[in-house]
Amino acid sequence: MASRQTPEAETQGQETLLEFPCEFPVKVMGRDTDEFEKRVTAIILSHAQQCAGTEVTINRSGGGKFIGVTVTIEAHSKNQLDRMYQELADCEHVLVTL
Repeated sequence: MASRQTPEAETQGQETLLEFPCEFPVKVMGRDTDEFEKRVTAIILSHAQQCAGTEVTINRSGGGKFIGVTVTIEAHSKNQLDRMYQELADCEHVLVTL
């Protein structure tokens, strides 16, 4: 007898190659301002918990104009990631998300 997936699981399987839950690094870049790191980290952590044993990684550009923030989270669904990335895209401080 074959196992039966819920419609949500079937939809998720068609839309992503990720298997949830999983560790997922979120990388965000913007201008190096006092507000950037705080705002980006707050958005990410409002959608997911940071994975145990990981740190928020900060990388500054050589010229000092830009900053990259990486937070590894525990992702539980594509919908969760979509909502988080949409909020990051809507943030005026964010230039690029990966």
